[in-house]
Amino acid sequence: MDKKLSLSSYIVVGSMLFGLFFGAGNLIFPVHMGQEAGANVSTATMGFLITAIGLPFLGVVAIGVSESSGLFDLAGRVHPLYGYVVTLLLYLTIGPFFALPRTGTVSYEIGLAPFIPSQYGRLGLALFTIIFFLAALFFSLRPAEILTWVGKVLNPIFLIFLAVLIVTSIIHPMGIAANEKIADAYASAPFFKGFLEGYNTMDALASLAFGIIVVRTLKELGVTSARGIAVGTVKSGIVTLLLMGLIYGCLAYVGATSVGKFPVSENGGIALAQITSYYFSSWGSILLAIIVTVACLKTAIGLITACSETFYKLFPESLSYKNYVILFTIIACIVANVGLTQIILLSIPVLMFLYPLAITLIILGLLSRFFKNRQCVYVLTTLFTLFVSIADCINALPSAVKSIPVIQHILKFYGNYIPFFNLGMGWVVPMFTGLILGFIICFFTNSKAETSV
Repeated sequence: MDKKLSLSSYIVVGSMLFGLFFGAGNLIFPVHMGQEAGANVSTATMGFLITAIGLPFLGVVAIGVSESSGLFDLAGRVHPLYGYVVTLLLYLTIGPFFALPRTGTVSYEIGLAPFIPSQYGRLGLALFTIIFFLAALFFSLRPAEILTWVGKVLNPIFLIFLAVLIVTSIIHPMGIAANEKIADAYASAPFFKGFLEGYNTMDALASLAFGIIVVRTLKELGVTSARGIAVGTVKSGIVTLLLMGLIYGCLAYVGATSVGKFPVSENGGIALAQITSYYFSSWGSILLAIIVTVACLKTAIGLITACSETFYKLFPESLSYKNYVILFTIIACIVANVGLTQIILLSIPVLMFLYPLAITLIILGLLSRFFKNRQCVYVLTTLFTLFVSIADCINALPSAVKSIPVIQHILKFYGNYIPFFNLGMGWVVPMFTGLILGFIICFFTNSKAETSV
């Protein structure tokens, strides 16, 4: 018998989920999107919200509904080898190669860069990231106290300060969202560009890793049945969905109006630092620097811990948990010194490859009960999606690579024959084609089995 949870319990679980999701990228990308989208910011934001909060919400629900024990279990339903590959790629992406280094570079861009002369920028970044990741290493080896303290004290302070910034910018806007400053991609297809921009938060990928934490928390609170877990993940996820949606929409608006005072920045970290300096001078920047740095530190600790635990469970004989923590921290510190803009550029091809596969897993997890986890549905849907996600990855590579004749012919084929490929959405039709074929095969094989009986 499930224990009936109160509204406050669901709010607490939803707040925990918000704390897991809301990190460096959640601050900077909606601001930068707003700057580039200009007057088309509303349409772009609708697309952004689908991938930035809609898919993460569904990802958490999918883990609960599918009754899987986590990402490895869900992806392993395609094939055990696929389970290993997807799990490792996803955790390396949200861990030491992209999302984790970004916590250090965002903290530097927002907190310290405005006070350091440009000629000392590289040195400043190096020193800051060494200190930042040493602190993350220290607490990742003993995470319980710092995560509790940051979650209960600093996250609310951060949200209050962010609310002050947002309310101030709405009451005293820096300008208007102008048509003449819209970037080309946002001028022609703002919804689809916003949809793809939401990939950069990496939250849909993270949801497949964090979903099991919500399931485990609900079980600890007394919810044990499959139906109770499914309902609980939905109710808890709604709290996160509403809070993040409100914040994203406001940050995009702040970014769109900021071009009245500032040019479009290289990245959202620079833009956010400029905006806070405009409204609150140096004192506001210092306060924001402290809060963002500690918030990013909390995210870094969570990512290091999650990645280390996962790798230790998958490969317990290779390294100890402690050694995985040290290894991932060192890699993240090195990658962080590439710089925020470069990290974002390097991550785009990887995200274009992984996101369609992650979305496929989310949809399959949500629908798993209708096809009783038949492997043919998982395999066909994944294969059809993989056929295009590889091309999406190639299409996001630098121009020098895409200028190679063979690559040009491949991309031309996809552009001519795969719907929406040039918009970065070519995986949609193949994925649903594979899904429908899988359901048809599942239906007829079931019918034959029943007839033979």
